[in-house]
Amino acid sequence: MFVLYQREVTDRSLEALLADRAASEGYAPDEFTARSVAGVVDSQPRLDVELSANSPAWPLSRIAPLERSILRLALWELRSGETPPEVAIDEAVRLAKRYSTDEAAGLVNGILAGALRTGKPGASAGADESGEAL
Repeated sequence: MFVLYQREVTDRSLEALLADRAASEGYAPDEFTARSVAGVVDSQPRLDVELSANSPAWPLSRIAPLERSILRLALWELRSGETPPEVAIDEAVRLAKRYSTDEAAGLVNGILAGALRTGKPGASAGADESGEAL
C-alpha cells in the first residue's frame, strides 16, 4: 500500500520505489507483494473504472490518495482470486482505520462490498471478459 501511495503522490517509477523500499528495509519485497503492486499498476485503469462504478457519490478524484491506494490494492486482490474476499476487505478496512479515519474505513468497506457484489474473481486482475490481458 505504501509503495502504491508513494507512486500516486510522487509519480516515481515502481521500480525506483521498490528499490528504495528494499534499501531502507534491508530486504527486497516478497514475491506476492511485488506481484500485487505490479498488478495494481498494470490494471489501474480498469480498477479505477470499477471503483468509480461502485462509488457514484464519491468520484475517485475526491478520495484521498492513501484511500485510493488501499482501494486499488484490495480490489486487485479481490479480482486476482488469490486472496479470500473477506480477508482482502478486512485488511483494507484495517489499513484505512490505522492510517486514516473511521470515515475512510467506512467508505473503503462500502466501495469494496459493492465491488464484491457486482464482480467476479479474476475479472480485473488477469484478463477481462474477452480474455484480453490487463
